[in-house]
Amino acid sequence: MTAGVPDRSIPDIDRRGLRDQVYDRILDILLSSEMEPGARLSIDTVARQLKVSPTPVREAMVQLERTGLVTREALKGYRVAPPLVREQLDELFEARIMLEVEAARLAAPRASTLLPELRRAHEHHHVMGERVTEAMRSGSVPIPTIHDYFTADNAFHLVIFRATGNRYVQDMYADLGALTHRMRQAVIRGTNDVSEAAAEHRIIIEAFAGGDLTAPVRALRQHIEGVRARSLSDSPPD
Repeated sequence: MTAGVPDRSIPDIDRRGLRDQVYDRILDILLSSEMEPGARLSIDTVARQLKVSPTPVREAMVQLERTGLVTREALKGYRVAPPLVREQLDELFEARIMLEVEAARLAAPRASTLLPELRRAHEHHHVMGERVTEAMRSGSVPIPTIHDYFTADNAFHLVIFRATGNRYVQDMYADLGALTHRMRQAVIRGTNDVSEAAAEHRIIIEAFAGGDLTAPVRALRQHIEGVRARSLSDSPPD
């Protein structure tokens, strides 16, 4: 089975940040589940449909391979990877808990510095969540809306990681964040944690504002555990 991207009109891509824009276009298509697992992704076909040269497509595929959304076979090119199974999701959340709890511990002494930015990130996440909720009521959530929501969610967590002052912890989260794209692919059709996540983010803010250095650690752990429980309940069995 060989495929490019689904046959649909795609406007010319601005040459600024070309690789990133190509990456985002292909990522949205992969997360939309419009392509079957195992479908071959022809670099030349994708390049023609996006109206770009093969080079930025090839670079985007290398990035996407890190997320696990595509796999590369020697002499055969790239294919769409299957969604994560429950066991893999559980392992991914174990890694998130370890990393995010440590980030909360490191960031807690800098609470007064991070809180203004954390509150702004929370407000943006809330707005994006409202858009998802409104779309759910109408019966269909567009992929760009879901993408914007998860980007806002990630931005909230990034505030905490930047506040750690540890570049290596931040790099580890960036690598792990790429893998969470596969988690989103697995649960994107059934996740119903928009309001719960917003409430948990508010608790995290309150924990940082309260002066107890252990409170943010507990709040982050409870949040990730909550996301894990909701995601696993929405994912198909192995």
